[in-house]
Amino acid sequence: MSMQTVKGSCHCGAVEFEVDLIDVHENIRRCNCSICSRKGAIMAGVTLDRLRVVRGADKLSLYQWNTRIAKHYFCSICGIYTHHQRRSVPTEYGYNLACIEGIDLTAIGPIGASNGASQSLVEP
Repeated sequence: MSMQTVKGSCHCGAVEFEVDLIDVHENIRRCNCSICSRKGAIMAGVTLDRLRVVRGADKLSLYQWNTRIAKHYFCSICGIYTHHQRRSVPTEYGYNLACIEGIDLTAIGPIGASNGASQSLVEP
């Protein structure tokens, strides 16, 4: 297996990250939980060691809710969701495919769905 590194950024460029990929994009999906359905992102996933914020970590805002296990990161300047540490698999990051340089989202084909809405939540 050969590794390919792709680059991504938020809209304003304040946050830049790299992702090491084994396959073109792994674990592509949409999620139907309340936050993911509202942000509407197409995500792919990798283990924590394969995503690095290389610029602008100080510009990232962290959003957590309910169980506070998932960590959702957004650029504090332009508001774009870049990536999140998953609640269902905390050893993985999901990242916003639309942030990846040169990606054509229309060429991906069918996109799987994850049923985050069905996961149990802790009442506030």
